[in-house]
Amino acid sequence: MVHRAVDGQCRLFLPHAADPRSPPGRPKGEYRKAQTESPPVSRPTDPTESADDDIHPMKSRSGLQRIWRATGYSVAGFRAAYRHEAAFRQELALAVPALVLALWLAPGAWQRVVLVGSILLVLIVELLNSAVEALADAVSLEQRALLGRAKDLGSAAVMLSLIGCVAAWVLVFWP
Repeated sequence: MVHRAVDGQCRLFLPHAADPRSPPGRPKGEYRKAQTESPPVSRPTDPTESADDDIHPMKSRSGLQRIWRATGYSVAGFRAAYRHEAAFRQELALAVPALVLALWLAPGAWQRVVLVGSILLVLIVELLNSAVEALADAVSLEQRALLGRAKDLGSAAVMLSLIGCVAAWVLVFWP
């Protein structure tokens, strides 16, 4: 089964021999519309209506409710990272005292921004790496080259952010 774009529409290309469930009268290589194809989304004609109202019922609306829900999801992400990721806990244990030292010891405002930013960058990259690893594990726990490469690339990104953080601290406090 192969997905192909024909006349701007996604269609499934099902060779007769590859699909034993295809009806006996179907010729080889017949195209048909994908069963997963969703109906076209109707856009409201009234300018006061939002085009996002009919997208998905689980999609949050707008305004304060969306911000409140997004904050809850972010807190859940921090909790999950703290519970399940040893590397995040270790980096957080180093980041908290380093943030205090950065705010206390930095000679100027720009140096303070650089030090705090470099620490936050390490935590951000670690969170993204953890997300990639969790997603790769959810896809398959088997050894797969592309999933291994994705995990290795995330690890390399964390290493580069750590090197950048150390370099920022050395440059700020170099005599």
